[in-house]
Amino acid sequence: MGRALGSVRARAAAGATVVVALALVAAGTAVLLVLWSHLQNQAGLQAEVKAREVAGQIATGTPYDKLDLPDGEDRPVVVTGGDGRVLAVGEDVRAVDGKSVGKGAGGSRAGRSADDEDGEDGEDDGTRLKPGEIDDDVDFRDGSADVDGKVAGYRFAAVEAKDSRGAEVTVRAGSALAPEEDAVASVRDAMLIGLPLLLVVVAGVTWLVTRRALRPVEGIRGEMAAITASTDLSRRVPVPSSRDEIGRLARTTNETLAALELSVERQRRFVADASHELRSPIASLRTQLEVAVAHPELLDVPGAVVDTVRLQRLAADLLLLARLDAGERPADTRVDLAAMVREETSQRVADRVPVRIGELAGGEVAGSRSQLARVLGNLLDNAQRHAAGAVRVAVVRDGEDVALRVEDDGPGVPESERERIFERFVRLDDARARDDGGAGLGLAIARDVAVRHGGSLAVRTGSVFELRLPVAG
Repeated sequence: MGRALGSVRARAAAGATVVVALALVAAGTAVLLVLWSHLQNQAGLQAEVKAREVAGQIATGTPYDKLDLPDGEDRPVVVTGGDGRVLAVGEDVRAVDGKSVGKGAGGSRAGRSADDEDGEDGEDDGTRLKPGEIDDDVDFRDGSADVDGKVAGYRFAAVEAKDSRGAEVTVRAGSALAPEEDAVASVRDAMLIGLPLLLVVVAGVTWLVTRRALRPVEGIRGEMAAITASTDLSRRVPVPSSRDEIGRLARTTNETLAALELSVERQRRFVADASHELRSPIASLRTQLEVAVAHPELLDVPGAVVDTVRLQRLAADLLLLARLDAGERPADTRVDLAAMVREETSQRVADRVPVRIGELAGGEVAGSRSQLARVLGNLLDNAQRHAAGAVRVAVVRDGEDVALRVEDDGPGVPESERERIFERFVRLDDARARDDGGAGLGLAIARDVAVRHGGSLAVRTGSVFELRLPVAG
C-alpha cells in the first residue's frame, strides 16, 4: 500500500508538473510573440518616421545630393525613382535584400538635382499624388541590409512621394531589428532558465501536499489491515477532523464496519441459536431410535413423528431465512389478500381455536403468494398459541395500503416486548413454557417477508398483529 500511495504521489506530482509545463510553454510562447510584435511595430514606426522625414525633404524640393540622410548601421535609407534607379542612398549602405544600392547602381542619378531631371520625368503620369505630396500609405517589410560590410536584419518602411517637379520616388528607410531580437532572446533565455526551476518547485509542492492529503488514507489503510488481521470488527478507523472527501471516506468506512459487525454478530447468534434448537429434536429422535434398536417394543412412533415434523419445520424455516438473508426477491405477481385468507383459513381444520373471518376488503398486492401465505400462517399459529377462545382475521383497505389484521383474545404482548418478539429465536417466558412454543422464528420470518414486499409488520395493540402492504399498480 505504501508503494501504491507513493505511486499516487508520483502520478499527482508528474501530472501537475506536465500541466504547469504545458501552460508555461504556451504562455511563454504567447508572451514572446506579443513582445516581438510590439518591438517590431516600434521598429517599423521608427523607420516610418525617418522615411517620411526624407520624403518631406524631397517634396519640398531639396536636391537628392543635398538630402540629410542618416548614417551608421541603425537607419539605412535608399531613395529610388519610379523606374527603380537609385537616386540617393545613406552613407556606407551597400546593398538591401542582396541588391547593390551603392552610387551608380541601377543607373543611379545620385548627385543630380531635381532641376536636372528631364521634362519627361517631370510630367505628371496621372497618379493620385501631386508634385510635392507624400503618400499616406506605408509599406512595411522585413529585410536585410549591408552597411559598411555588415549584413543585419531590418524593419523597412517604404513611403512614396513626388518631388517638386512631379517625379515619383520611393523612400525606403530601415530600423535595425538587432535590439529587438536581443530583447526577445533575453526574455526567452530567462524563461528557459526559470521554467525548470519553477517545475521543480511545482513538483516538490505537489508531492508534499499530496503526501499530507493522503496521510489520513494511510491511517485508514493501516487500521483496516489491523482489523483484518485481528478479525476484531469492533475497532474503527481514525476519522480526520477535516470535512473533505477523506473525512467522508473514514465515516463511511466506520459505518460499513458497524453494519458488518452487526451482521456478523447476528449471524453468529443465528448459528448458535439454530444449533441449540436443532440439538433438542435431533437428540430426542436419536434417543428414541437407539432405544428402538435395543428394545423394539419400546419405540415411541408418535413421539418420533412429532420430533421429525418439528425438525422438518425448523429446517424449512432456516432455509427460508437463509434465502431472505441472501436477498431473494419475491415473485412479481398479483395476490388478492382476501381470496388468500379465505383459502388458507378453510384448510385449518385442526386448529385449537376456530378462526373467525371479519371484513375482507378487496385489494391486490404485488409479491409471492407462497411467502405471504407463510406470513398469514405464522400469524395464525402465533394467535392459536396465545388465544383463550377466539382468533379473528380481517383485510381492510387503508388509503394506498392493504392491511391484514390477526387478533386473538389472549393476554397480549407487553409494550416493552413488541419489537423484541420479531427477533430470531426470541420467545417470551410464557411461550417457552409450552412444549409447542416453536423455535421463535415465525414472527421473524413474517417481518422479513413483509419488508421484502415493501410493507411492514407490527403489533398495533396488545394482541393485534397488522401486516401492511402497498396496493399493486
